[in-house]
Amino acid sequence: MKSNTAGYVFTLLAISIFAIQDGISKHLVSAYPPLLVAMIRYWAFMLFAVAMASRSPGGLSAVRTKRPTLQIARGLLLAAQIVVAISSFVIVGLAHSQAIFSSGPLMVAMLSIPILGEKVGWRRWLAICIGFAGVLLILKPESGLFDTRFLVPLGGALLFSFYVVLTRYVSREDSAMTSFFYTGVVGAVAMSCIGPFFWTTIAPHDWVFMGILCLTGVSSHYFLIRAYDLLDAVVIQPLTYLQLVFSAIIGVAIFGERLSATMIAGAVIVVAAGIFTIWREHALARARLKTERT
Repeated sequence: MKSNTAGYVFTLLAISIFAIQDGISKHLVSAYPPLLVAMIRYWAFMLFAVAMASRSPGGLSAVRTKRPTLQIARGLLLAAQIVVAISSFVIVGLAHSQAIFSSGPLMVAMLSIPILGEKVGWRRWLAICIGFAGVLLILKPESGLFDTRFLVPLGGALLFSFYVVLTRYVSREDSAMTSFFYTGVVGAVAMSCIGPFFWTTIAPHDWVFMGILCLTGVSSHYFLIRAYDLLDAVVIQPLTYLQLVFSAIIGVAIFGERLSATMIAGAVIVVAAGIFTIWREHALARARLKTERT
């Protein structure tokens, strides 16, 4: 019971900090190039990943991968997704971005068919269709014309979905710590090759925000790792949708964003479809495991 309670606490801490991190990212990206912000953020992430890997059984030698190409691809995908995501916070707002990002599990379910060879039954297909109907509500233009700016968060959701599917693929042979290590190191190297070309003098007070951004990046991942140590993924993943709520509150209260009724309705539909998809995947996995044991 105590471990479950601690798991929920760690999950809520991680989600809350992720939302705060999004707000800080929006503040910084409104004044500085996204690639610069992502590069500095990744430096802290890399140090954390190396520190975690060095403390694991076997140390850094234990993070050797059997899928180096896929691990590098994962790292590059996440790095690109972070740049797109923090750009989206400024272009379309925190709330709209997170609402569209919440369609990720639906995209993952679709991509798992050709990449992972998984089968998706009619229930999940129905949830996917309903979920994407919710996405259309979120994207519903007030002017009657489609706003091409929404392609940015849609692209971010697709990039992250490919990252998740590749993570599942490499998990067949590599440990979670190996994947975490490559995520941090590959992303930091990639950003360090590009970011310096976008270097801009950062105001002293914004260095404070940059430092907080790095601290939130490290602490949120640490709390999430601790949560996964104590709770099953099927419990944690639906709770991560609270980040949409927290980010929307920050967007409205601090940045003056406005939420339309169709956007809220669409977000509710997408979240419900996503939670069902996550639950259904877990139920099928348990059924397969039970069949294999018998």
